[in-house]
Amino acid sequence: MGRWEPNARGRLANAALALYSERGFEQTTVAEIAKRAGLTERTFFRHYADKREVLFAGSSQLEEALVQAVAAVPRSAAPIDAVAVGLDTVAGFFTDRRDFARQRQAVIMANAELQERELIKLASMSAALADTLRRRGVAEPAASLTAEAGVSVFKVGFERWIGTAEEREMSQFLRESLDELKAALTGHQP
Repeated sequence: MGRWEPNARGRLANAALALYSERGFEQTTVAEIAKRAGLTERTFFRHYADKREVLFAGSSQLEEALVQAVAAVPRSAAPIDAVAVGLDTVAGFFTDRRDFARQRQAVIMANAELQERELIKLASMSAALADTLRRRGVAEPAASLTAEAGVSVFKVGFERWIGTAEEREMSQFLRESLDELKAALTGHQP
């Protein structure tokens, strides 16, 4: 493939994920990723700061979409219902990306450093969500508790979505996980 061919970023991400899956994250070099993608190392570094960023590149966009969706919900909505709207929004990021998400998660789970990075990403998402809820007038500790619950729903729903052979959308798994949480808190079956 030549330099002029489109989607260098996507080609690099696919090459990296394939190599991480085949050889392991630690054993894969940027040079190998670039070569597999038919690009140069210089092109790799134009798109990613390092080889970890291939796995976490969309984190800030995901967090921003979540925050914006929650902020746009009418203030009359209950905090957890505002978070539900945000979760529906971020589920759209994963449309037609289940195989990539599964591979990505397998690579992360095989490496302690990447697991730590994933936890940092989730903590950042929770902090941004709590801040958004506070700006909506939700007092503490309700804002932080709701944000943490929302991130937990995201995490559990995501894991269920990638772990099943069912071909349902991620949003359905997120809604079910939220319903399960609400049922656990109220003592009622969903």
